[in-house]
Amino acid sequence: MGRLFGTDGVRGVANADLTAELALGLSVAAAHVLGEAGTFEGHRPVAVVGRDPRASGEFLEAAVVAGLASAGVDVLRVGVLPTPAVAHLTGALGADLGVMLSASHNAMPDNGIKFFARGGHKLADELEDQIEHVYEQHRTGAPWDRPTGAGVGRVHTYDAGLDQYVAHLISVLPNRLDGLRIVLDEAHGAAAAVSPEAFRQAGAQIVTIGAEPDGLNINDGCGSTHLDLLKAAVVEHGADLGIAHDGDADRCLAVDHTGAEIDGDQILAVLALAMRERGALREDTVVATVMSNLGFKLAMEREGIHFVQTSVGDRYVLESMKEHGYALGGEQSGHVIILDHATTGDGTLTGLLLAARLAETGRTLQDLASVMERLPQVLVNVRDVDKSRVSTSAELAAAVSDAERELGETGRVLLRSSGTEPLVRVMVEAADIEQARSIAGRLADVVKSALG
Repeated sequence: MGRLFGTDGVRGVANADLTAELALGLSVAAAHVLGEAGTFEGHRPVAVVGRDPRASGEFLEAAVVAGLASAGVDVLRVGVLPTPAVAHLTGALGADLGVMLSASHNAMPDNGIKFFARGGHKLADELEDQIEHVYEQHRTGAPWDRPTGAGVGRVHTYDAGLDQYVAHLISVLPNRLDGLRIVLDEAHGAAAAVSPEAFRQAGAQIVTIGAEPDGLNINDGCGSTHLDLLKAAVVEHGADLGIAHDGDADRCLAVDHTGAEIDGDQILAVLALAMRERGALREDTVVATVMSNLGFKLAMEREGIHFVQTSVGDRYVLESMKEHGYALGGEQSGHVIILDHATTGDGTLTGLLLAARLAETGRTLQDLASVMERLPQVLVNVRDVDKSRVSTSAELAAAVSDAERELGETGRVLLRSSGTEPLVRVMVEAADIEQARSIAGRLADVVKSALG
């Protein structure tokens, strides 16, 4: 059996790859691995379980709840809420573990299971490996001690989760949003009720789109992966900005008053300056991945803010932040982590803080985001090559060195291997888009010849 856990939980086509049997089995295993602390401390373990609106989440939630309760875990069902809300409630309610059913920005047929440890923190690889190991033991027939009678877990619906989470969001805002008109695109996803309520309570005048989930329309032509509707709505309604989430609302992208896209790097830059001004940017440092635009790095250097780079993936950003005590990090895709107030990327919190900066300064988002200039990025996928030799090919290394000399200080080259395909991604950034295209094309040819 290959590793079940990917970079963000276990995902697959619901009822094909991700079955009710798998969800139940993983939940039993997670109860044994993550619920032991509660047992050792003399109380029955407690789990918080939430989901996004996908139709498949209904049967998968039932399977997860059944697995947890059968293993002696009390379950608090919080219903449809964003991933960061489930993480927050796991910590706030003192639960031993949390479970979120979502496939984030993926299309509706997919779904996923994400586990949180005590405090609402993402699992380290070691814990995921333990869960897989226990799951495999049970799957192959190893007996486990099944509680009976009063020992089985009890299941409760926890209706206060939405209000509790919204109150948390409002409590951390540095100022109100009175006077702002904001369009919110909820991707027909998990934040369809939460985000509008939070922005209303913060004082904003809002227009919502993509806020009518029916279980089948999540991420369908809307949300952070499809910004055209939001751009048009911002211009139509004369809004100050637009905010877009993905299906589980752990991402946030934005649109300024002209309808221009503001990506995760630009949002990070705006928030970094705002947090430093308030004394909240610890070590004057922001964390982002190697895929962040070079323009972000140059802007942070110019503003005197340190920039720490990690591998691609918000989990690596989070690991660096926790290890060194940094307060802000994120990805170009819109995963933004404000560690003082969230244990994971939180799209609603990010949007609120971005809007708060507009209200505080009286400046437009276009003006605030101009702190960094996005350099053109050209990405070429080279397929059917031996990606394992990317770091050892002398021919490729020489070609990359030549390209970097040609680009100088205002450009860069990045080669990445796909995690699942025989594929190498060639990314070139340069102030001149034609130069970037030319270099990317030449490097792609070298990758094909050297690794093909």
